[in-house]
Amino acid sequence: MQMNNEFFRARGFTYEQAGGNPAGIVLSADNLDESKMLEIAKEIGYSETAFIMKSKNADYKMRYFTPLYEVDLCGHATVAAFNLLRDINKLTLGKYLIETKAGVLRVIVNEDCVYMEQKTPEFYQVLTPDEIANCFARFDKTVLSDMPIQIVSTGLKDIIVKVNSLDDLLGLSPIFPMITKISKQKDVIGMHVFCIENSEVYTRNFAPLYGINEESATGTANGALACYIVENTGIIKDTTFTMKQGMNMNSLSEIVVKIGISAGQITSVFVGGSGTSKML
Repeated sequence: MQMNNEFFRARGFTYEQAGGNPAGIVLSADNLDESKMLEIAKEIGYSETAFIMKSKNADYKMRYFTPLYEVDLCGHATVAAFNLLRDINKLTLGKYLIETKAGVLRVIVNEDCVYMEQKTPEFYQVLTPDEIANCFARFDKTVLSDMPIQIVSTGLKDIIVKVNSLDDLLGLSPIFPMITKISKQKDVIGMHVFCIENSEVYTRNFAPLYGINEESATGTANGALACYIVENTGIIKDTTFTMKQGMNMNSLSEIVVKIGISAGQITSVFVGGSGTSKML
């Protein structure tokens, strides 16, 4: 692959200008077909690469590829991309529309962070503890909280699992072939496990079906998680969550999720954070 000034390595959801989740960013990608985009995503080698194109329906069109597949939406790559576009003076602060395979979504570009709209939540099947027990080595079901194990989506479906403590979360030893198997069975991207400790939300994300054993920051999954928390704790007014992820990967990341609520219903979901980038 010939690298030029249209190719960047970036990080979305950084914490104090470090950590975050790496993403490839390709500008002016209108001339690339799917096979070429997949080839580039494999060569860059990150969990996702975002390809930015012209759109007839929005300010930009964006497509997202893992090293194995195209996915409809990617939060950290979008946040990374718009932080990049601002920093290289390709756009000004303000509101934009992006066309994705998950729909036309809003993006808000601030001076030091970017917020990306998610779809309003859809809540799917509730799983039993036995269905996920073989996804982790030496798994003791007593680490699970009394919240349901549920498939939730704000653009991509994930299995949301709550454990009781940060020690329980950090101590999980995922068995990736089994997570791949259940991800295929349930038609989800992967598994998003979390805990709440000292009023802080900590998360880990596993998506081996898409070539991502563990991810250091996951926008769409944390958007779904925030909606799951609202649904299961009875929050009835607008609220903001700050998620920490990437602890086991030495890449601490911070993801902010803003939830709009009206008449007891979730009406808007925005996932945001900061980012860094460099040219390839």
